[in-house]
Amino acid sequence: MFLLERLESQVATGTGVPRTRKVLVDKDAVLDLIDQLRAAVPEEIHAAKRINAESERILEKANDDAARITARAQEQATFLIGERGLTEAAQAEGRQIIADAHETADGVRLGADAYAAQILSTLESEVRKALAGIEKGIGVLEARRAELEPDVPMDPDADARDLAEWPAAADGAPAFLSEEDAGQTIPR
Repeated sequence: MFLLERLESQVATGTGVPRTRKVLVDKDAVLDLIDQLRAAVPEEIHAAKRINAESERILEKANDDAARITARAQEQATFLIGERGLTEAAQAEGRQIIADAHETADGVRLGADAYAAQILSTLESEVRKALAGIEKGIGVLEARRAELEPDVPMDPDADARDLAEWPAAADGAPAFLSEEDAGQTIPR
């Protein structure tokens, strides 16, 4: 977000072209910010890996809890059989405790999976928003460059490269054409 704010600041503080709404920006500074944004995206991927590791740890703990509860249930069943001689009641009690333990373990696993899915979904949404902001910024800069330098041809392979790197981006219209702004740009 900090890098996007710096990119926005570069555009907002650029030198205005008289009698137009165009702004001149420092090309090197803007390209440097874009490079920094590209480098920042992998951190989000590292965060997703940490979340996956955390969910695996939670699942392991749930399995350990289930094993401990099962062992305790078996001990209680053995105690009831030996102590009271009520074999059928003890077996039923043991089965019920084991069933409860499995149910508890399954609930913990489901909760951990739901938590991991929610975090990953949120992370995916944030990464997509960041990508949309970057694509929008690149589109605006290319459009401005085209307006300022009409003889310079646009790179026709640029979109193909981006779409290949981000498969979900190929599903619809380019992100810079959508109405969602997410506060990434300055009002026009």
